[in-house]
Amino acid sequence: MKKILPTAVILMSAISFGAMANNTHMNMNMDTPHNSSPMQKELNDSMNKMHADMAKGMNTDNADVAFADGMIAHHLGAIDMAKIELKYGTDPEMRKLAQAIIDAQGPEIEQMQKWLEKNKTNK
Repeated sequence: MKKILPTAVILMSAISFGAMANNTHMNMNMDTPHNSSPMQKELNDSMNKMHADMAKGMNTDNADVAFADGMIAHHLGAIDMAKIELKYGTDPEMRKLAQAIIDAQGPEIEQMQKWLEKNKTNK
């Protein structure tokens, strides 16, 4: 019994800490701190929009439609973030990657949008 109590206390502390950390992480997306830079505000706004739009895409029982809707929102979020990198970033490697993301994901978005036009009403 003497060994169980300290183990239980450690376990409960770890669970409580994990719950608090998860709650803090989840709340980070809700509001941008008042002292954040314009770049941080733009990134937070784009992330919040992407998550909200991805969640809307999950309101169907059709896996194909949910995938396409969710991925369109995800890709649009990636493009928004890449544009923010091009606006504020200075590292040549990261700027090149940001442009590659824009170039690659635009056509994928178009492909999924066309697929949805043909298939969303039928599913």
